Amino acid sequence: MPRTKQRTQELRDRVLGQAVAVLAEDGLTGFTTRKVARRAETSTAAVYELFGDKGGLVREVFLEGFRLLRRDLDQLESSDDPLGDLDSVVAGFRVFLRANPVLAEVMFSRPFSDFAPGPPQAAAFAPLVERVRRCLDAGLLAGDESDLVHVLVALVHGLATEERYGWLGTAQASIDHRWALAIRATLDGLRTHPAGT
Repeated sequence: MPRTKQRTQELRDRVLGQAVAVLAEDGLTGFTTRKVARRAETSTAAVYELFGDKGGLVREVFLEGFRLLRRDLDQLESSDDPLGDLDSVVAGFRVFLRANPVLAEVMFSRPFSDFAPGPPQAAAFAPLVERVRRCLDAGLLAGDESDLVHVLVALVHGLATEERYGWLGTAQASIDHRWALAIRATLDGLRTHPAGT
């Protein structure tokens, strides 16, 4: 009798979804292949067959994080206000990082010794790139598109990290004010200004 095929897309998707859930619920120290397999109602051997090893599973979680970020940013509506839309995508990025702190750590750090992430997946930031480009085209910001996107990604990630560890303050109003101050100061500094001003 032929062996039942373990490597199906449905099982792969289920394992990946459960891996993200285990990270969110149990953190980095609670993330094990065995726990993911149990949550996905499959065997550890099936997980290894699908992903190779724990490093392969973590790599797919890393990529899934950027897919989920892109999904969330794609849902933001556009308007006829380029700067307002840029603010909206920055806020959406913040919401994602706050809602998925452990996943964000996998995406932007090196929390697992058996997985070294590459740079952030550029495709996830296409909505941010599009909004920066609109601001540049409208003459509202000046500079290189790629530079501006990198600065904004680094700024939002840095502020989110500070917020996560309580370094932006304890009162939500103060935290929100410091976020707004940092974003506004950055965007004001990137605005076009007449020569000599």
